[in-house]
Amino acid sequence: MVNIVLFGPPGSGKGTQALNLIEKYNLKQISTGDLFRYNMKNNTSLGQLAKSYIDSGKLVPDQVTIDMLVDEVRKPSNANGYIFDGFPRTAAQTQALEEIVDKELNAQIDICLALVVDDEILVDRLVNRGKTSGRTDDSDEAIIRDRIKEYYTKTAEVAELYKQQGKYVEINGVGAIEEITMKLCQEVDKLIKNKT
Repeated sequence: MVNIVLFGPPGSGKGTQALNLIEKYNLKQISTGDLFRYNMKNNTSLGQLAKSYIDSGKLVPDQVTIDMLVDEVRKPSNANGYIFDGFPRTAAQTQALEEIVDKELNAQIDICLALVVDDEILVDRLVNRGKTSGRTDDSDEAIIRDRIKEYYTKTAEVAELYKQQGKYVEINGVGAIEEITMKLCQEVDKLIKNKT
């Protein structure tokens, strides 16, 4: 089993690369964004709880997100591991994820793969995506720059924790998609080889 935390600012190509890794290694992606949408759409008790916070303009507490994650990890799966996307974002969430993976999967987070892309390239990518995707948050350059800045501020402590554990690997997220996938796969292959 291989468990990966996939990192990358908005526009880094994380979504595309996650799909490539899932396909190659038979992994299950757990994206907190998807979990929120699923739970709210299906009106689960956790979805209702999350919606009550969102509707009142408050941040959803970590525990609600953690409970959604636990529910998802407990679902039967024939995957060879997980990709965690959008979580953890803080030191407390990192600790919570380690505990979930240990308790529910009897495993650990093996690696944190971080896609690194220059800010100006990110802004260009997102502005271009905004023209075709219809996403309003991708059409305003000031909002895009704020999102990128917020991403770095929030995730710095998580990156630091994984660096201390020797599990943090940066991958250049600029270039041909296949090239970037190859670099990510080299890191995962190394891990699998060391486990056998």
